[in-house]
Amino acid sequence: MIGNLRKDYLGLLILAAFLFFSPQGAQGSLRRSPIVAAVEKVSPAVVNISTVMKERVSPFFQFHGEEFFKDFFPDIFSHQYTRSSLGSGLIIDGAKGQVITNYHVVARATEIKIITADQKEYKAGVIGSDPRSDLAVLQIEKAQRLPEARLGNSDDLMIGETVIAIGNPFGLSHTVTTGVVSAIDRSVRAQEQVYRHFIQTDASINPGNSGGPLLNIEGEIIGINTAIYQKAQGIGFAIPVNKVRRVVNELLRAGEVRSPWIGVEVQELTPDLKKAFQLSDDAGGILVSDVAPDSPAEQADLKRGDVLTQIHNMPLKEISDYRDALSEFTPGEQVRVSFVRKGQERSVSIKPTVFPPERAVELFYKRTGIQAGDPDRKTMKEYGLNGGVMVEKVRKNSEAGRIGLQPGDLILKVNDSPVVNMEEFRKVVSRAHHQPSITLLVRRGPYGYSLTLPF
Repeated sequence: MIGNLRKDYLGLLILAAFLFFSPQGAQGSLRRSPIVAAVEKVSPAVVNISTVMKERVSPFFQFHGEEFFKDFFPDIFSHQYTRSSLGSGLIIDGAKGQVITNYHVVARATEIKIITADQKEYKAGVIGSDPRSDLAVLQIEKAQRLPEARLGNSDDLMIGETVIAIGNPFGLSHTVTTGVVSAIDRSVRAQEQVYRHFIQTDASINPGNSGGPLLNIEGEIIGINTAIYQKAQGIGFAIPVNKVRRVVNELLRAGEVRSPWIGVEVQELTPDLKKAFQLSDDAGGILVSDVAPDSPAEQADLKRGDVLTQIHNMPLKEISDYRDALSEFTPGEQVRVSFVRKGQERSVSIKPTVFPPERAVELFYKRTGIQAGDPDRKTMKEYGLNGGVMVEKVRKNSEAGRIGLQPGDLILKVNDSPVVNMEEFRKVVSRAHHQPSITLLVRRGPYGYSLTLPF
Protein backbone atom coordinates (compact mmCIF):
# COMPACT_ATOMS: atom_id res chain seq x y z
CA MET A 1 0.00 0.00 0.00
CA ILE A 2 2.73 2.40 1.01
CA GLY A 3 4.73 1.46 -2.05
CA ASN A 4 1.80 2.28 -4.33
CA LEU A 5 1.35 5.70 -2.67
CA ARG A 6 5.02 6.46 -3.19
CA LYS A 7 4.75 5.52 -6.85
CA ASP A 8 1.68 7.76 -7.30
CA TYR A 9 3.38 10.67 -5.55
CA LEU A 10 6.52 10.20 -7.65
CA GLY A 11 4.38 10.12 -10.79
CA LEU A 12 2.69 13.41 -9.86
CA LEU A 13 6.07 15.06 -9.28
CA ILE A 14 7.32 13.89 -12.67
CA LEU A 15 4.13 15.19 -14.36
CA ALA A 16 4.43 18.58 -12.62
CA ALA A 17 8.07 18.87 -13.62
CA PHE A 18 7.22 17.97 -17.20
CA LEU A 19 4.50 20.63 -17.37
CA PHE A 20 6.73 23.26 -15.80
CA PHE A 21 9.76 22.63 -17.98
CA SER A 22 7.89 21.85 -21.18
CA PRO A 23 7.82 24.62 -23.83
CA GLN A 24 4.11 25.18 -23.29
CA GLY A 25 4.45 25.42 -19.50
CA ALA A 26 7.48 27.65 -19.63
CA GLN A 27 5.82 29.85 -22.21
CA GLY A 28 2.72 30.27 -20.06
CA SER A 29 4.68 31.18 -16.91
CA LEU A 30 7.16 33.54 -18.53
CA ARG A 31 4.86 35.44 -20.89
CA ARG A 32 2.52 36.69 -18.18
CA SER A 33 5.03 39.15 -16.80
CA PRO A 34 4.24 41.96 -14.33
CA ILE A 35 4.17 44.35 -17.29
CA VAL A 36 1.43 42.30 -18.98
CA ALA A 37 -0.56 42.21 -15.74
CA ALA A 38 -0.19 45.97 -15.23
CA VAL A 39 -1.33 46.76 -18.78
CA GLU A 40 -4.34 44.43 -18.52
CA LYS A 41 -5.30 46.12 -15.26
CA VAL A 42 -5.30 49.71 -16.55
CA SER A 43 -5.77 49.65 -20.34
CA PRO A 44 -9.61 49.33 -20.26
CA ALA A 45 -9.71 52.83 -18.70
CA VAL A 46 -7.40 54.41 -21.31
CA VAL A 47 -9.21 56.30 -24.08
CA ASN A 48 -8.41 57.89 -27.40
CA ILE A 49 -9.25 61.61 -27.61
CA SER A 50 -9.98 63.18 -30.98
CA THR A 51 -10.53 66.94 -31.17
CA VAL A 52 -11.61 69.40 -33.83
CA MET A 53 -10.77 73.10 -33.66
CA LYS A 54 -12.46 75.61 -35.95
CA GLU A 55 -10.91 79.06 -36.20
CA ARG A 56 -11.26 82.12 -38.38
CA VAL A 57 -8.08 83.60 -39.78
CA SER A 58 -7.23 86.21 -42.37
CA PRO A 59 -5.85 84.85 -45.66
CA PHE A 60 -3.88 88.08 -46.08
CA PHE A 61 -0.78 89.36 -44.40
CA GLN A 62 -1.26 92.10 -41.85
CA PHE A 63 -1.25 95.55 -43.36
CA HIS A 64 -2.25 99.04 -42.30
CA GLY A 65 -6.01 99.58 -42.37
CA GLU A 66 -6.95 95.88 -42.50
CA GLU A 67 -9.30 96.24 -39.53
CA PHE A 68 -11.30 98.89 -41.43
CA PHE A 69 -11.86 96.56 -44.39
CA LYS A 70 -12.77 93.65 -42.09
CA ASP A 71 -15.74 95.63 -40.80
CA PHE A 72 -17.14 96.04 -44.32
CA PHE A 73 -15.96 92.85 -46.01
CA PRO A 74 -15.91 90.17 -43.28
CA ASP A 75 -16.30 87.24 -45.68
CA ILE A 76 -13.30 88.33 -47.77
CA PHE A 77 -11.00 89.06 -44.84
CA SER A 78 -11.96 86.01 -42.74
CA HIS A 79 -12.00 82.32 -43.57
CA GLN A 80 -12.82 79.38 -41.30
CA TYR A 81 -10.34 76.53 -41.05
CA THR A 82 -10.75 73.19 -39.30
CA ARG A 83 -7.88 71.40 -37.60
CA SER A 84 -7.95 68.03 -35.87
CA SER A 85 -5.61 66.41 -33.37
CA LEU A 86 -5.25 63.20 -31.39
CA GLY A 87 -4.37 62.47 -27.79
CA SER A 88 -5.06 60.10 -24.93
CA GLY A 89 -6.90 60.22 -21.62
CA LEU A 90 -7.71 58.19 -18.52
CA ILE A 91 -11.16 57.50 -17.07
CA ILE A 92 -11.03 58.24 -13.34
CA ASP A 93 -14.75 57.97 -12.60
CA GLY A 94 -16.64 55.41 -14.64
CA ALA A 95 -20.00 56.17 -13.04
CA LYS A 96 -19.82 59.89 -13.82
CA GLY A 97 -17.85 59.53 -17.05
CA GLN A 98 -14.96 61.79 -16.01
CA VAL A 99 -11.67 61.69 -17.92
CA ILE A 100 -8.34 63.41 -17.29
CA THR A 101 -6.01 64.44 -20.09
CA ASN A 102 -3.57 67.22 -20.97
CA TYR A 103 -4.73 70.80 -21.35
CA HIS A 104 -2.88 71.13 -24.65
CA VAL A 105 -4.76 68.11 -26.06
CA VAL A 106 -8.14 69.87 -25.78
CA ALA A 107 -7.12 73.55 -25.81
CA ARG A 108 -9.44 75.63 -28.04
CA ALA A 109 -11.24 72.47 -29.21
CA THR A 110 -14.76 73.03 -30.54
CA GLU A 111 -15.54 69.30 -30.71
CA ILE A 112 -14.19 66.47 -28.53
CA LYS A 113 -14.72 62.78 -29.23
CA ILE A 114 -13.80 59.95 -26.85
CA ILE A 115 -13.12 56.42 -28.14
CA THR A 116 -12.99 53.78 -25.39
CA ALA A 117 -11.01 50.53 -25.38
CA ASP A 118 -14.01 48.61 -26.76
CA GLN A 119 -14.16 51.06 -29.70
CA LYS A 120 -17.32 52.87 -28.57
CA GLU A 121 -17.49 56.57 -29.37
CA TYR A 122 -18.83 59.35 -27.12
CA LYS A 123 -18.98 63.12 -27.25
CA ALA A 124 -17.32 65.00 -24.39
CA GLY A 125 -17.07 68.49 -22.94
CA VAL A 126 -14.53 70.23 -20.72
CA ILE A 127 -15.37 70.47 -17.00
CA GLY A 128 -12.27 72.52 -16.24
CA SER A 129 -8.70 73.00 -17.38
CA ASP A 130 -5.43 74.41 -16.09
CA PRO A 131 -2.73 75.49 -18.58
CA ARG A 132 -0.15 75.95 -15.80
CA SER A 133 -0.14 72.23 -14.99
CA ASP A 134 -1.19 71.09 -18.51
CA LEU A 135 -4.21 69.20 -17.15
CA ALA A 136 -7.89 69.11 -18.05
CA VAL A 137 -10.95 67.16 -16.89
CA LEU A 138 -13.54 66.05 -19.45
CA GLN A 139 -17.14 64.91 -19.06
CA ILE A 140 -18.29 62.07 -21.33
CA GLU A 141 -21.86 62.11 -22.60
CA LYS A 142 -22.58 58.44 -21.88
CA ALA A 143 -25.38 55.97 -21.28
CA GLN A 144 -23.59 53.26 -19.29
CA ARG A 145 -20.94 52.76 -16.64
CA LEU A 146 -17.37 52.79 -17.94
CA PRO A 147 -14.19 51.13 -16.61
CA GLU A 148 -12.05 53.36 -14.44
CA ALA A 149 -8.56 53.54 -12.96
CA ARG A 150 -7.56 54.72 -9.51
CA LEU A 151 -4.75 57.19 -9.01
CA GLY A 152 -1.74 55.90 -7.08
CA ASN A 153 1.11 57.63 -5.25
CA SER A 154 4.11 59.44 -6.73
CA ASP A 155 5.89 60.44 -3.52
CA ASP A 156 7.88 57.20 -3.26
CA LEU A 157 9.22 56.97 -6.83
CA MET A 158 12.63 55.35 -7.24
CA ILE A 159 15.18 56.31 -9.89
CA GLY A 160 15.56 53.32 -12.18
CA GLU A 161 12.25 51.60 -11.46
CA THR A 162 10.30 50.24 -14.42
CA VAL A 163 7.47 52.37 -15.80
CA ILE A 164 4.87 51.75 -18.51
CA ALA A 165 3.19 54.35 -20.75
CA ILE A 166 -0.15 53.56 -22.41
CA GLY A 167 -1.73 55.73 -25.09
CA ASN A 168 -2.61 56.21 -28.72
CA PRO A 169 0.48 57.44 -30.59
CA PHE A 170 -0.26 58.54 -34.16
CA GLY A 171 -3.83 57.23 -33.79
CA LEU A 172 -2.64 53.67 -33.10
CA SER A 173 -4.93 52.69 -30.24
CA HIS A 174 -3.61 51.28 -26.98
CA THR A 175 0.10 51.25 -27.66
CA VAL A 176 2.35 50.28 -24.75
CA THR A 177 5.90 51.53 -24.23
CA THR A 178 8.21 50.80 -21.32
CA GLY A 179 11.21 52.42 -19.71
CA VAL A 180 12.51 53.52 -16.34
CA VAL A 181 12.23 56.56 -14.12
CA SER A 182 15.22 58.57 -15.30
CA ALA A 183 14.81 61.48 -12.89
CA ILE A 184 12.25 63.19 -10.70
CA ASP A 185 11.49 66.82 -9.89
CA ARG A 186 12.47 68.03 -13.36
CA SER A 187 11.69 71.56 -14.57
CA VAL A 188 10.89 71.94 -18.27
CA ARG A 189 10.59 75.20 -20.21
CA ALA A 190 8.16 75.07 -23.14
CA GLN A 191 6.17 77.76 -24.93
CA GLU A 192 7.50 80.52 -22.67
CA GLN A 193 6.32 78.68 -19.55
CA VAL A 194 8.14 76.60 -16.98
CA TYR A 195 6.55 73.32 -15.89
CA ARG A 196 7.96 72.06 -12.61
CA HIS A 197 8.32 68.77 -10.73
CA PHE A 198 7.91 66.51 -13.77
CA ILE A 199 8.86 62.82 -13.83
CA GLN A 200 11.48 62.14 -16.51
CA THR A 201 11.44 58.75 -18.24
CA ASP A 202 12.95 57.10 -21.31
CA ALA A 203 9.59 55.50 -22.17
CA SER A 204 8.46 56.84 -25.54
CA ILE A 205 5.98 59.71 -25.11
CA ASN A 206 4.68 61.72 -28.06
CA PRO A 207 1.63 63.85 -28.91
CA GLY A 208 -0.53 60.76 -29.53
CA ASN A 209 -0.11 59.19 -26.08
CA SER A 210 0.08 62.54 -24.33
CA GLY A 211 -2.62 62.58 -21.66
CA GLY A 212 -2.46 58.83 -21.06
CA PRO A 213 -1.24 57.15 -17.86
CA LEU A 214 2.25 56.30 -16.68
CA LEU A 215 2.21 53.13 -14.54
CA ASN A 216 4.65 51.41 -12.24
CA ILE A 217 5.31 47.68 -12.44
CA GLU A 218 2.41 46.99 -10.06
CA GLY A 219 -0.11 48.68 -12.34
CA GLU A 220 -0.49 51.80 -10.18
CA ILE A 221 -0.98 55.19 -11.86
CA ILE A 222 2.06 57.30 -10.98
CA GLY A 223 1.71 60.07 -13.56
CA ILE A 224 -0.02 61.52 -16.61
CA ASN A 225 2.16 61.63 -19.72
CA THR A 226 2.69 64.99 -21.38
CA ALA A 227 4.32 65.79 -24.72
CA ILE A 228 4.49 69.51 -23.94
CA TYR A 229 8.26 69.39 -24.54
CA GLN A 230 8.44 68.13 -28.10
CA LYS A 231 12.14 68.85 -28.68
CA ALA A 232 13.11 65.90 -26.52
CA GLN A 233 14.73 62.88 -28.22
CA GLY A 234 14.39 59.69 -26.22
CA ILE A 235 13.15 61.65 -23.21
CA GLY A 236 9.59 61.68 -21.95
CA PHE A 237 7.92 63.58 -19.15
CA ALA A 238 4.92 62.93 -16.93
CA ILE A 239 3.02 64.98 -14.37
CA PRO A 240 3.29 63.29 -10.93
CA VAL A 241 -0.02 61.74 -9.94
CA ASN A 242 -0.12 63.46 -6.54
CA LYS A 243 -0.06 66.81 -8.31
CA VAL A 244 -2.66 65.50 -10.76
CA ARG A 245 -4.95 64.59 -7.87
CA ARG A 246 -4.71 68.08 -6.34
CA VAL A 247 -5.37 69.83 -9.65
CA VAL A 248 -8.25 67.52 -10.61
CA ASN A 249 -9.95 67.99 -7.25
CA GLU A 250 -9.73 71.76 -7.69
CA LEU A 251 -11.05 71.58 -11.27
CA LEU A 252 -14.00 69.44 -10.18
CA ARG A 253 -14.70 71.81 -7.29
CA ALA A 254 -14.37 75.17 -9.04
CA GLY A 255 -13.84 74.55 -12.78
CA GLU A 256 -10.41 76.19 -12.52
CA VAL A 257 -7.33 76.00 -10.34
CA ARG A 258 -7.61 78.89 -7.94
CA SER A 259 -4.27 80.28 -6.85
CA PRO A 260 -3.63 80.00 -3.11
CA TRP A 261 -3.37 83.18 -1.04
CA ILE A 262 -1.55 83.46 2.27
CA GLY A 263 -1.76 87.24 2.63
CA VAL A 264 1.76 88.59 2.36
CA GLU A 265 3.33 91.20 0.11
CA VAL A 266 6.98 90.47 -0.70
CA GLN A 267 9.96 92.27 -2.21
CA GLU A 268 13.49 91.39 -3.31
CA LEU A 269 16.33 91.48 -0.81
CA THR A 270 18.65 94.21 -2.07
CA PRO A 271 22.24 94.54 -0.75
CA ASP A 272 21.14 97.51 1.39
CA LEU A 273 18.26 95.52 2.88
CA LYS A 274 20.61 92.62 3.65
CA LYS A 275 22.82 95.01 5.60
CA ALA A 276 19.84 96.48 7.41
CA PHE A 277 18.66 93.02 8.46
CA GLN A 278 22.21 91.90 9.29
CA LEU A 279 22.27 89.20 6.62
CA SER A 280 25.31 88.00 4.71
CA ASP A 281 25.86 89.14 1.13
CA ASP A 282 25.15 85.64 -0.23
CA ALA A 283 22.02 85.12 1.89
CA GLY A 284 18.93 84.03 -0.04
CA GLY A 285 15.31 84.76 0.61
CA ILE A 286 12.67 87.41 0.00
CA LEU A 287 11.43 90.07 2.38
CA VAL A 288 7.90 90.25 3.76
CA SER A 289 6.95 93.89 3.25
CA ASP A 290 3.37 93.62 4.52
CA VAL A 291 0.97 91.13 6.08
CA ALA A 292 -2.77 91.44 5.44
CA PRO A 293 -4.93 91.55 8.58
CA ASP A 294 -6.92 88.39 9.33
CA SER A 295 -5.00 86.52 6.63
CA PRO A 296 -3.58 82.98 6.89
CA ALA A 297 -0.08 84.49 7.23
CA GLU A 298 -1.13 86.68 10.17
CA GLN A 299 -2.83 83.73 11.83
CA ALA A 300 0.42 81.78 11.45
CA ASP A 301 2.31 84.71 13.07
CA LEU A 302 4.30 85.84 10.03
CA LYS A 303 5.34 89.46 10.44
CA ARG A 304 6.59 92.35 8.36
CA GLY A 305 10.39 92.13 8.15
CA ASP A 306 10.54 88.32 8.13
CA VAL A 307 12.76 86.87 5.40
CA LEU A 308 11.15 83.87 3.68
CA THR A 309 13.78 81.27 2.72
CA GLN A 310 11.85 78.13 1.73
CA ILE A 311 8.40 76.82 0.90
CA HIS A 312 8.22 73.05 1.37
CA ASN A 313 12.01 72.70 0.90
CA MET A 314 11.91 74.80 -2.27
CA PRO A 315 14.51 77.58 -1.83
CA LEU A 316 13.43 81.17 -2.41
CA LYS A 317 15.98 83.47 -4.00
CA GLU A 318 13.68 85.89 -5.81
CA ILE A 319 9.99 86.74 -6.04
CA SER A 320 9.45 84.44 -9.01
CA ASP A 321 10.61 81.51 -6.84
CA TYR A 322 7.99 82.44 -4.26
CA ARG A 323 5.20 82.55 -6.86
CA ASP A 324 6.32 79.29 -8.47
CA ALA A 325 6.57 77.46 -5.15
CA LEU A 326 3.17 78.62 -3.96
CA SER A 327 1.56 77.71 -7.30
CA GLU A 328 2.32 74.05 -6.58
CA PHE A 329 -0.41 74.09 -3.94
CA THR A 330 -4.15 74.65 -3.93
CA PRO A 331 -6.31 76.47 -1.38
CA GLY A 332 -6.83 74.37 1.72
CA GLU A 333 -3.50 72.51 1.59
CA GLN A 334 -1.00 72.91 4.40
CA VAL A 335 2.14 74.76 3.28
CA ARG A 336 5.37 74.68 5.29
CA VAL A 337 7.13 78.07 5.20
CA SER A 338 10.67 78.60 6.52
CA PHE A 339 11.88 82.10 7.40
CA VAL A 340 14.44 84.11 9.32
CA ARG A 341 13.43 86.60 12.03
CA LYS A 342 16.08 88.61 13.87
CA GLY A 343 18.78 86.14 12.87
CA GLN A 344 16.85 83.05 14.01
CA GLU A 345 15.56 80.39 11.62
CA ARG A 346 11.93 79.45 12.08
CA SER A 347 9.16 77.62 10.23
CA VAL A 348 5.38 77.64 10.34
CA SER A 349 2.55 75.72 8.72
CA ILE A 350 0.12 77.91 6.78
CA LYS A 351 -3.21 76.90 5.25
CA PRO A 352 -3.78 79.12 2.18
CA THR A 353 -7.25 80.23 1.17
CA VAL A 354 -8.80 81.69 -1.98
CA PHE A 355 -8.09 85.41 -2.37
CA PRO A 356 -11.11 87.28 -0.94
CA PRO A 357 -12.70 89.48 -3.67
CA GLU A 358 -13.59 92.15 -1.13
CA ARG A 359 -9.86 92.93 -0.82
CA ALA A 360 -9.37 93.30 -4.59
CA VAL A 361 -9.83 97.10 -4.81
CA GLU A 362 -7.38 97.66 -1.95
CA LEU A 363 -4.82 95.28 -3.49
CA PHE A 364 -5.19 96.91 -6.90
CA TYR A 365 -4.48 100.36 -5.44
CA LYS A 366 -1.54 99.10 -3.37
CA ARG A 367 0.18 97.44 -6.35
CA THR A 368 -0.75 99.73 -9.26
CA GLY A 369 -1.52 103.05 -7.57
CA ILE A 370 -4.97 103.14 -9.22
CA GLN A 371 -8.10 103.66 -7.14
CA ALA A 372 -11.02 102.18 -9.12
CA GLY A 373 -14.72 102.82 -8.61
CA ASP A 374 -18.11 102.90 -10.33
CA PRO A 375 -18.30 105.34 -13.28
CA ASP A 376 -20.88 108.13 -13.20
CA ARG A 377 -23.75 108.19 -15.67
CA LYS A 378 -22.48 111.35 -17.33
CA THR A 379 -19.17 109.74 -18.27
CA MET A 380 -20.84 106.58 -19.51
CA LYS A 381 -23.24 108.59 -21.65
CA GLU A 382 -20.39 110.71 -22.98
CA TYR A 383 -18.43 107.63 -24.01
CA GLY A 384 -21.51 105.75 -25.22
CA LEU A 385 -20.58 102.71 -23.09
CA ASN A 386 -22.60 100.31 -20.97
CA GLY A 387 -19.80 98.97 -18.80
CA GLY A 388 -16.38 99.57 -17.25
CA VAL A 389 -14.90 100.95 -14.04
CA MET A 390 -13.56 104.46 -13.50
CA VAL A 391 -10.13 105.59 -12.38
CA GLU A 392 -10.93 107.74 -9.33
CA LYS A 393 -7.39 108.47 -8.15
CA VAL A 394 -3.82 107.77 -9.28
CA ARG A 395 -0.87 107.71 -6.88
CA LYS A 396 1.76 110.10 -8.24
CA ASN A 397 4.81 107.95 -7.50
CA SER A 398 3.26 104.82 -9.04
CA GLU A 399 3.98 103.34 -12.47
CA ALA A 400 0.44 104.25 -13.53
CA GLY A 401 1.11 107.87 -12.50
CA ARG A 402 4.36 107.96 -14.44
CA ILE A 403 2.64 106.56 -17.53
CA GLY A 404 0.02 109.30 -17.31
CA LEU A 405 -3.23 107.65 -16.21
CA GLN A 406 -5.71 110.23 -14.93
CA PRO A 407 -8.90 110.34 -12.88
CA GLY A 408 -11.82 109.92 -15.26
CA ASP A 409 -10.14 107.28 -17.43
CA LEU A 410 -12.21 104.11 -17.89
CA ILE A 411 -10.87 100.56 -17.43
CA LEU A 412 -12.72 98.27 -19.84
CA LYS A 413 -10.65 95.08 -19.55
CA VAL A 414 -8.24 93.47 -17.11
CA ASN A 415 -6.05 90.72 -18.61
CA ASP A 416 -8.38 90.41 -21.62
CA SER A 417 -11.40 89.89 -19.34
CA PRO A 418 -14.16 92.52 -19.72
CA VAL A 419 -15.04 94.37 -16.51
CA VAL A 420 -18.56 95.71 -16.93
CA ASN A 421 -18.92 96.70 -13.27
CA MET A 422 -17.09 96.69 -9.95
CA GLU A 423 -18.25 93.17 -9.11
CA GLU A 424 -16.62 91.75 -12.24
CA PHE A 425 -13.57 93.94 -11.62
CA ARG A 426 -13.12 92.41 -8.15
CA LYS A 427 -13.43 88.89 -9.53
CA VAL A 428 -10.87 89.43 -12.30
CA VAL A 429 -8.36 91.15 -10.00
CA SER A 430 -8.83 88.36 -7.44
CA ARG A 431 -7.87 85.75 -10.03
CA ALA A 432 -4.77 87.78 -10.94
CA HIS A 433 -3.47 88.38 -7.41
CA HIS A 434 -0.50 86.01 -7.90
CA GLN A 435 0.64 87.34 -11.28
CA PRO A 436 3.77 89.49 -11.74
CA SER A 437 2.04 91.92 -14.13
CA ILE A 438 -1.45 92.98 -15.19
CA THR A 439 -2.72 94.33 -18.51
CA LEU A 440 -5.43 97.00 -18.72
CA LEU A 441 -7.50 98.28 -21.61
CA VAL A 442 -8.09 101.96 -20.80
CA ARG A 443 -10.47 104.36 -22.57
CA ARG A 444 -9.94 108.12 -22.61
CA GLY A 445 -12.26 110.09 -24.81
CA PRO A 446 -12.39 108.49 -28.26
CA TYR A 447 -9.10 106.62 -27.76
CA GLY A 448 -8.25 103.23 -26.24
CA TYR A 449 -4.89 102.24 -24.74
CA SER A 450 -3.45 98.88 -23.67
CA LEU A 451 -1.12 99.16 -20.67
CA THR A 452 0.87 96.52 -18.80
CA LEU A 453 1.78 97.34 -15.22
CA PRO A 454 3.87 95.45 -12.65
CA PHE A 455 1.65 93.69 -10.18
